[in-house]
Amino acid sequence: MSMLEEKINKNIAVLVIDDESVVRNACRKILTEEGYKVILAENGREGLEKSEMGIGDVILVDLKMPDISGMEVLKEIKIKFPRKPVIVITGYSTVDSAVEAMKLGAFDYVPKPFTPDELSLIVHKALEKKKLLDELDFLRKELYEKYKVKNIIGKSEGMKEVFRLVSKVANTDSTVLIYGESGTGKEVIAKAIHIQSRRQDKRFLAIDCSALSPTLLESELFGHVKGAFTGAISTKPGIFEIANNGTIFLDEISNISSEIQAKLLRIIEEQEYKPVGGSEMKKIDVRLISATNKDLKLFVKKNIFREDLFYRLNVFPIFLPPLRERKEDIPLLATHFLKLFTKELNKQIDGFSDESMNLFINYHWPGNVRELKNTVERLVITVEDDIIKPEYLSDILKTQSIREYITIPKDKDELRKLKKKIKNQAIAELEKKFLLESLKQNNWNVSRAARETGFQRTNFHTLMRKYKIKLSDKESF
Repeated sequence: MSMLEEKINKNIAVLVIDDESVVRNACRKILTEEGYKVILAENGREGLEKSEMGIGDVILVDLKMPDISGMEVLKEIKIKFPRKPVIVITGYSTVDSAVEAMKLGAFDYVPKPFTPDELSLIVHKALEKKKLLDELDFLRKELYEKYKVKNIIGKSEGMKEVFRLVSKVANTDSTVLIYGESGTGKEVIAKAIHIQSRRQDKRFLAIDCSALSPTLLESELFGHVKGAFTGAISTKPGIFEIANNGTIFLDEISNISSEIQAKLLRIIEEQEYKPVGGSEMKKIDVRLISATNKDLKLFVKKNIFREDLFYRLNVFPIFLPPLRERKEDIPLLATHFLKLFTKELNKQIDGFSDESMNLFINYHWPGNVRELKNTVERLVITVEDDIIKPEYLSDILKTQSIREYITIPKDKDELRKLKKKIKNQAIAELEKKFLLESLKQNNWNVSRAARETGFQRTNFHTLMRKYKIKLSDKESF
């Protein structure tokens, strides 16, 4: 054992509860040599008293003792300290006693007589599990704090209404449908609902319904059985099974096929589904939260989306406002992201100049919070100054930079050049918006977007290259 391991182990206490002095002393000798602090209890009553005082990171308890049985001690410890690993020691290592102890929450059991290696190994495994559970608790607490409504950035009236609705619906099991443009933070709101619900200790799984083909999406959601289709070499659980008792967030719900719509309807109504290629229904209990940037009512009218499913998803709608409608939140968000990325990239940037912040506030942010976050990250990477000035934004926020900070021309030639420059940039901005809007309306299908707008596909592609619009970067727009 290394000196570091020995030092760490000295901070770990093992409580041994056994009425046999030979066993107690053997445990003390073995575990002391491993560097652990060992506390002994001669009977069940003494062991319970010490355990109730919080003594012991791991507890070893004999199953058969004269005053209080090891099973009773185990039950009491698990009531007060459900996460504390308890290892039962038994000279009666029957399957029945071992199984009963495990059902009551024992981590494992060790039969008498045991070797030093057997005891050391099982204590080490118990401590490893305890460490993982402690880390999981820590991460859950961090996650809970991060997604509590009071910690989500926003003081605008629109966001205050969102927070109010989240607080109202979180403790129910009602289905929620979040409406909002791309990049507004719909998943953040979905996580906030989950974190404040009774399911907060269970899984939260999110899936983008526009990112997979209908066949792959169906398999991803509901799982499949071996041989269900070519390539299904084994049975695979879907996210509905994995997230059982938790929350599932389906982003861009408008993109699901009619077959998946039918399955979702059954899940909401009956809490059951059938895996792809399966013959039996599976029962589940999940909270469903969906999101869309489309008008689902219009999709219903066009017979693209089932009306009965729409009404079951739309039980509790939440409308997430675009960033351009919550301008008072922009300085808060920009400053938050600046602190985040300066810390992450180990850079010293104190903040934004007043002029730069005015540009941020007056920019229309078509990509919403996601675009703002990406913009600040890019600035932190490129800026070599202690303050972010307007000139650093010229390539990012072109229109605003020109409007607010152009140099007044001195003669006719300068005026002509400036007018041409402004005209070209205005046209460029309009063309880029035109391209992005047509792509968004056609789910980023270039051929369909070109056809709908009357362009040749090659010409449409040429414009995309001109404005550096890539399908791989669609989440940024």
